[in-house]
Amino acid sequence: MEKFLENLYEAEKIIKKIDHMIYITYPLIQDKRLILKTISEAKRAIIKCINSILQYEYLYKRIRLTKDPKENMRVFKLKCAPRYDISVGKIKIILELFDLVEKHKKSPFEFKKQEKIVILSEDSKPKVIVIEDAKKFLSLAKELLTKSKKLIIS
Repeated sequence: MEKFLENLYEAEKIIKKIDHMIYITYPLIQDKRLILKTISEAKRAIIKCINSILQYEYLYKRIRLTKDPKENMRVFKLKCAPRYDISVGKIKIILELFDLVEKHKKSPFEFKKQEKIVILSEDSKPKVIVIEDAKKFLSLAKELLTKSKKLIIS
């Protein structure tokens, strides 16, 4: 099977898992760490979709790929996103998600406060995360998967 199809299949599995975690598991156990887990899984799913798009476009010689992920992301934003009807606003949300996951990884301290998770970065600036953020990123991942499948599989 082509690598881009494998990425789409894996993204779909991850998205189903996130959906279950947010709408079934989280309401039952109310563990705030699930919010962080769903956000990092949403990033994985979105990366799989982006990689699938990039590999598909490369296969049909519409773009060039490099070993530099930042350059490949730039190519995605400039050349692939318009073709797949991914708006600038959606790209900003993708970058926000990537930044949030990085802050979580590098955070020296995070804590739960009521229905929120507060992540403190090295400069002690708080970043507040709620379940609605996880739902927003899940929705974005679903949309990206749908748009990818529409052009790649059809």
